[in-house]
Amino acid sequence: MQGLCLIRLFPKVLIASLLVGQATFLGATTHPQSGSVKVEWFGWSFYRFTSPTGKIILTNPFITGNADAAVKVEEITKADLILVPNGHRDEIGDTIALAKNTGAKVVAPFELGSWFAGKGVPEAQVLRRNPGSRLVWEGITIRVVGSVHGSGSGRDTPSDLAPIYGGAAAGFIITFENGWTAYFPGSSAATQDMALWAEAYKPDAMIFLMHPTGEPRDAGMAIKLVTTNNPNLKTLMPQHHRVTPPAGALTVAEVRATLDSMGIRIPITDPVRKQVYEFKK
Repeated sequence: MQGLCLIRLFPKVLIASLLVGQATFLGATTHPQSGSVKVEWFGWSFYRFTSPTGKIILTNPFITGNADAAVKVEEITKADLILVPNGHRDEIGDTIALAKNTGAKVVAPFELGSWFAGKGVPEAQVLRRNPGSRLVWEGITIRVVGSVHGSGSGRDTPSDLAPIYGGAAAGFIITFENGWTAYFPGSSAATQDMALWAEAYKPDAMIFLMHPTGEPRDAGMAIKLVTTNNPNLKTLMPQHHRVTPPAGALTVAEVRATLDSMGIRIPITDPVRKQVYEFKK
């Protein structure tokens, strides 16, 4: 009886409390804090992410023509998503063959996605996403962001009148089922926008660009921007990276020294090909 009186006296307060409690309970299951994300490097900017529930995401699967490729095309027998940030040959890599072999969906800028469809990737597997777009898929969220880089490539055949036009270059911010978030900027130079994305999405890892002919400070500035209002960044891994950098190419040691001079103490993981690195939120 006393409970019924309370409901009559405070119906709105009680209902509001119940709704708040329900929202809190539902929100608690959004990113279950269990399981790890496995990350492997196969040379240059080809990374494989395996999510806590076994979903496989590839970036820039450059195998054919890559002197450092650690796998063969036929050895990649499973993939769910392939992220292609622009139309350059080393970004496209063997996406077409892998998409056909595995049934993976290809996430690419709009015009580049149309090019993939024209090359025989089934339309249902092509997910066209320009910067500013978002893909929510199987508990994983991929945000497509801008990239300061080109997106064209060479002609398909000598008789073609025009090169491939890949549309806007892109980068990707991937949030896995456990909440762990990785930023793969594609081939982007440092841009102030990186600080906005870092503040909004707070990536835990950055697969940073080591442009072979770039300055160490270029890589350092991009990393610094991703630390802006983002205390989560704890992991750095390089891409566009050679096992043995040729003379004059940017090295991990040079980037490390530059970060030290900037007061940035985040460690760089200089990856070993095919070694599995595991990360939890």
